[in-house]
Amino acid sequence: MKFAICQELFENWDWERQCRFIAEVGYQGIEVAPFTLAARVTDVSAEQRKALRQTAAEHGLEILGLHWLLAKTTGLHLTSPDAGVRRATSAYLSELTHACADLGGDILVFGSPGQRSLDAQTSREQGMERAAEVLRACVPALEARNVKLCMEPLTPKETNFLNTCADAVELIDRVGSLQLRLHQDVKAMLSEPTPIPELIKQFANRVGHFHANDGNLLGPGMGPTDFDPIMRALVATGYTGWVSVEVFDYAPGCERIARESIECLRSALSRAS
Repeated sequence: MKFAICQELFENWDWERQCRFIAEVGYQGIEVAPFTLAARVTDVSAEQRKALRQTAAEHGLEILGLHWLLAKTTGLHLTSPDAGVRRATSAYLSELTHACADLGGDILVFGSPGQRSLDAQTSREQGMERAAEVLRACVPALEARNVKLCMEPLTPKETNFLNTCADAVELIDRVGSLQLRLHQDVKAMLSEPTPIPELIKQFANRVGHFHANDGNLLGPGMGPTDFDPIMRALVATGYTGWVSVEVFDYAPGCERIARESIECLRSALSRAS
């Protein structure tokens, strides 16, 4: 199991400073929000991608992949009734796939609640079919670059589409590609009636990535959630992938959040092992 952190937390820090601090604290990976690099990932040149990857490597870090894939974009949506918007979304997801691989990563996390919610005229079934259409069109790029697209359930407060692990797996099965995996996020799973350790065990063979945070929008160890049973479940199911810290409340400061989060994860892993 490897620990990473989502770097949009480090607002106004340049890339080298981010990498240096993240490595010093003890993380092994960095997860990138594309909007921190450019308005569109296609605006990040091949030379820039190479330089970003090289700087991370110089600090002993892997760029594991990208998340917040459609955040701060316009004209893109997973379940839009407009076929042109859906085609554009597929094309952009394919571009994100290439960018991810160029940066050395192999994981894309599809959260982006604002770009997937169903409008009032769209039924759940229509949403599932439109989303599956968009994602099927990305499969050739995912296969060519050996990148996994991980679908992230989110809470009903954030979106009305894909709120549970079961919902995400249903969509993944409609697409029918091994390049699509389930993403599990602690904050999101807290909204499900099933306890998180049980969800981890139930979907262990479908998970491609994991986010650690709490319902208070801070990092692990900074809220009421007990991470010991969560880490025990990950260890028990043989999870060997990345656990990335993702927070939404930056008020305590990025340095404190980064330090306290990895301390919590390391301690919980030590007890679980």
